Amino acid sequence: MKVLRNISIELPSDLQALDQLLSQFNKIYQEFIPERDWLQCRLALAEAFTNGVRHAHKDLSPEITIRVEVLLSKNKIEMRIWDRGSAFDLRSFIEETARRHDGWLNSGRGIPLLNKIADRLEYYRIGNQHNCLLIVKEFDN
Repeated sequence: MKVLRNISIELPSDLQALDQLLSQFNKIYQEFIPERDWLQCRLALAEAFTNGVRHAHKDLSPEITIRVEVLLSKNKIEMRIWDRGSAFDLRSFIEETARRHDGWLNSGRGIPLLNKIADRLEYYRIGNQHNCLLIVKEFDN
C-alpha cells in the first residue's frame, strides 16, 4: 500500500480535542475520495475517538493521551485509535448488542455504526497498556 497522506496525532482524553482531530483529518482529503466514503470516515473517526474518551479512558486522567494514526492510499483509508483502557472484546460486544437491542438504543450505537461503515474493524491489545481500534474503509470507485 502506497501511503499518499497520513496523520499521527496525540490528543488529550477530552471531547474538546475532537475539533482538533477533525481539523487535522480534513487536511488529508483528496479529490478522488468519494464524498459518501469521506463523510463516513469522518463519522467513524469522530465516533471512535469519542468512544475512547468516554469508555476506554473514563477512569483515566485527561493527560493520558489517545493516539490517532490515519493512512490514506489511493483505494482506502486506515484509521488506528490507540487507547490505554482495559481490554475489550469487540466481536462479543457487537454480537451481544445485536441480540439485545432492536435499534432503539440510548447508548451503545457507536460500535455497531463503526461495524457498518468499516470494511474491516478490529480491536486488539498490545502489551499490558495499549489497545488499538483499527478501522479500514475501502473507497467505492
